[in-house]
Amino acid sequence: MTKLDKIYKKAIDLDFLNFNEAMLIYQSAPLGQLMLVANQIRKIHKPGVDVGWIIDRNVNITNVCLSQCKFCNYYRKYGSDEAYITTIEEYKEKIEELFLLGGNQLLLQGGLHPRLKTDFYENLFGELKKLFPQLKLHALGPAEIVHLSKLDKISYSEVLIRLTKAGLDSLPGAGAEILVDRVRKIISPNKCSAQEWLDVMHEAHKLNITTSATMMFGHIETVEERIQHLFEIRNTQARKPIGSVGFTTFIPWTFQDDETVLQTESGINNSVTGNDYIRMIAMCRIILSNIQNIQASWLTVGKNIGQVCLHAGANDFGSIMIEENVVSSAGASYKFDAAGIQHAIKEAGFNPRRRNQKYEWLDSQN
Repeated sequence: MTKLDKIYKKAIDLDFLNFNEAMLIYQSAPLGQLMLVANQIRKIHKPGVDVGWIIDRNVNITNVCLSQCKFCNYYRKYGSDEAYITTIEEYKEKIEELFLLGGNQLLLQGGLHPRLKTDFYENLFGELKKLFPQLKLHALGPAEIVHLSKLDKISYSEVLIRLTKAGLDSLPGAGAEILVDRVRKIISPNKCSAQEWLDVMHEAHKLNITTSATMMFGHIETVEERIQHLFEIRNTQARKPIGSVGFTTFIPWTFQDDETVLQTESGINNSVTGNDYIRMIAMCRIILSNIQNIQASWLTVGKNIGQVCLHAGANDFGSIMIEENVVSSAGASYKFDAAGIQHAIKEAGFNPRRRNQKYEWLDSQN
């Protein structure tokens, strides 16, 4: 048995790989072998041919943000003539359209606004739930929780408890980028540190708040830093209390470079090929043996690569994305409606199943 074969067996047995083992297969294993191993692990977690998808809408609460991320074209500085805060009337219009299209979840992205404290979000969530009791709020993210904690001088736990009481249903894995501070200090200089991001998620897990995790790669990070990111996610999941939902899913997506500061000032372009992305999906499934769901980001890599990923460890195709601003403003242009996303899943040889954020099936047929 070769060294690679021993690592494959260890992975299929759902044993945690060490860093050197992960690096070896990432850099040396043939893509076909990685896909095969990842697919076997996927079948252990998710037997059968069902692939999840969801209808939700991504709404930005504000475009004001102090983070100054060099990959984001969407944010505006406080005081800008183009700055906005979404109004209740605008929310009502967007939510009513969401319901007409069969969805009931808002992915609310906050931005680090210097004047909006925890009570603002409590009032917003409460008002939205009063208007639309069936609405699910997948809202903010660790960076916003850290920001609110500092503004209000309260703990992460207190912020999360207050927001949950107000109507927060789940916490997205936004703002992870690469969980290595060398990278974060360059691409998102005013955003929370890697440890702060992880600490917020651990507090959320202690409170049994449903969470997800992400990674944005293909810019200035090294392969070692990509692997380190996965290990940080795996280790945080391993720390969650027994019975806690923890991370329901992991979503790796590629840096979108169009007219970003990283591109225009530093000459950094998206370096990820289709094969690179498929390899990363397989590595996510292999390393993250304690996370049930791996989502392929068709929004950033397109339908065809997304379909191949369903044979490389992914079991979810994400949302039809009725509205998305940040990634789209940097060049992502792929689109799906409900019929299109289901057709793409079927075309890849799988059975589309609509789900909610907790990965519970909403319909036995679609």
